[in-house]
Amino acid sequence: MDASTAGRCARALELLHSLSYFVRETQDALSGAGLEGRAPYFAGRAAPLGAVGAGVVAATFYNFNRELIEPLVPAAWKAVSPERVVEIRYRAVGDAYTRLLRQDVVSSHAMAEAAELASIAASHIPGDDGRPLYAAYAELDWPEVPHLRFWHALTLLREHRGDGHIAALQTAELSGIQALITHTATGKGFEKEFARKRRGWSTEQWNDGLDSLRDREIVDADGALTEHGNDLRELVEDITNDLALAPWAALGEEGAARLVELATPWRDTVIDQGVFPNGVFNKK
Repeated sequence: MDASTAGRCARALELLHSLSYFVRETQDALSGAGLEGRAPYFAGRAAPLGAVGAGVVAATFYNFNRELIEPLVPAAWKAVSPERVVEIRYRAVGDAYTRLLRQDVVSSHAMAEAAELASIAASHIPGDDGRPLYAAYAELDWPEVPHLRFWHALTLLREHRGDGHIAALQTAELSGIQALITHTATGKGFEKEFARKRRGWSTEQWNDGLDSLRDREIVDADGALTEHGNDLRELVEDITNDLALAPWAALGEEGAARLVELATPWRDTVIDQGVFPNGVFNKK
């Protein structure tokens, strides 16, 4: 399997991981435990790292404004421990999968097969050097029920890939906000205004980021990627794919294709049910 094919497989499955940040089950359960506003997202995703501060969260999440995080973490850990957050979140994700896909699907042979295939890939991640967020999730116990085992495996693959993506962005000398701006400029990710607001950047900070990218001839006067900018983003994606290849190569083309075949209808069901707010993803 080549790295580009592996990258396409990862992206095809990513929404089945990231639904955890949008479903009401997660938000309600963590809010009920004492986390308010945006804290369920930051504390929920960061909890396997332990009771870390805003600096660690900003560094590992990369393209969020630290100013957005500072009022939320580490204050969240005074309301509920990281260990408890992990427990609540996994239970909530299981409930969300059951609601969205129905009990017959989460209990099906297809789900068990998908969980096994995803687990094979995740178990062949070669190591955690330089992969702090992946390493934190890799220390958690594997769930036993298939749909949670499936989600956990996707999460390991996602965070492993994400950590590698940050390394690629660092290689390209793109800061967090510069990475976000150039990603939206590709037309394949978040829509610009959603990205700016959701990641906590002011209009002034965003415009400063644009100016810094213009100085490097990465974007033009209108904020569109230049030829150099497109080449740089392609390089970032190529490095990301290369660094994330190993688990997919271990699964093999046939296994990866079967996993995507099984999971695509579930992903489409989740999208059709309106889990993701308008403006999250650019439709180009």
